[in-house]
Amino acid sequence: QVQLVESGGGLVQAGGSLRLSCAASGSIFSINAMGWYRQAPGKQRELVATITSGGSTNYADSVKGRFTISSDNAKKMVYLQMNSLKPEDTAVYFCNADVTRFRTDINRYNYWGQGTQVTVSS
Repeated sequence: QVQLVESGGGLVQAGGSLRLSCAASGSIFSINAMGWYRQAPGKQRELVATITSGGSTNYADSVKGRFTISSDNAKKMVYLQMNSLKPEDTAVYFCNADVTRFRTDINRYNYWGQGTQVTVSS
């Protein structure tokens, strides 16, 4: 099995910064992509940012220029540096990973972490 564990959430004032981390572990041959999603109360889960194993990134328009996603493939880690935080960034942030579990398995598997709360006060 594969586990994703997020850390780094918390309470911060508007304009502040936080750095989220996510560690992947378990039966992983390779990580194809990792990403961050968020879900605010009463809203659907939405994409925040993704990064492929080759380093290509994609961001939601609402976070472009403020958030930066990065990864360490060797450590199976993904990070989200969040700057200039706004109250509307308040949500539970979830880590997501698209992995290949075994060298001889052509299937790709998708996993989610348990989420970490980010609260931005005005």
